[in-house]
Amino acid sequence: MKRWSIVLAAALAVAGCKSNESTTSIMNNQPLKEVAGRTNFGASHALMTTPQPCVMIATWDKDHTPDVMMAAWAGQYDHNQIVVSLSKHKTTANLELTGAFTVSFADVRTVAESDYFGLVSGDKVPDKVARAGFTVTPSPNVDAPIINEYPLTLECKVVSWADGILVGEVVNQSADASILTDGKVDLAKLQPIVFDASGVCYRALGEVVGGAWNAGKKFTAE
Repeated sequence: MKRWSIVLAAALAVAGCKSNESTTSIMNNQPLKEVAGRTNFGASHALMTTPQPCVMIATWDKDHTPDVMMAAWAGQYDHNQIVVSLSKHKTTANLELTGAFTVSFADVRTVAESDYFGLVSGDKVPDKVARAGFTVTPSPNVDAPIINEYPLTLECKVVSWADGILVGEVVNQSADASILTDGKVDLAKLQPIVFDASGVCYRALGEVVGGAWNAGKKFTAE
C-alpha cells in the first residue's frame, strides 16, 4: 500500500494566534482542552506543517509557451512517483493538454524569480518565464519544458489528476554538474529553499546535523 512520505502541508501561518478556552475543534465543534506548557492554535485552515518544499512545476501551454508555478504542498508518493496538491488554474489546464510536467526546486540563487512565478498567473502574463530572464530546453523524455536556471529537474508523466491531487511518474532526473559531488546531488551545492509558513518567508536548507540510519544507533547498542 502506498503511503505518503511527506504530508501535504497547508500554507498559512498560525504565528500571532493566541490560545484561549474558546478555541474549538473543527471536527466536533467542541472546546479544545489546553495542552500543558504549550499554546493551542486549533486546527483551522492555518494548519502548520513544516518544512514545505518550494517545488517549481513547468508545463507547455496550447501555444507551446512555457509556464512555471510554485507549489508548496508536494512530496514523494512512491519510489518513482510524486504528488502535488493543486487547485485549477493554467498549470492544471496544461497538464490535461500534455499529460506531462517537470519539477525543479527553488534555491537561494532563484528566490526572487521563483517567488514571482508563484505570484503571477500565466493566464495574465503568458511570457512570465521570459520576463524573469529564464530560459527553457524541451525535455527529451516528456512533453514539458526544462527550466535551465534550476540545476535539478525531474521529468514526469501524469499518472492521475483528480480532486485536486496530481500524481506524477518520474521518468528521469537530471542535474547540472555544478551541484554534484562524487557523482551525487549535493544539497550543500544545490542550496534549496523551503517555505516557512509561520514566518511567511523562505529559508535555506541548513547544515548536516546527523547521519540517516546512523544517528540513532546509540540507542540500539547492547
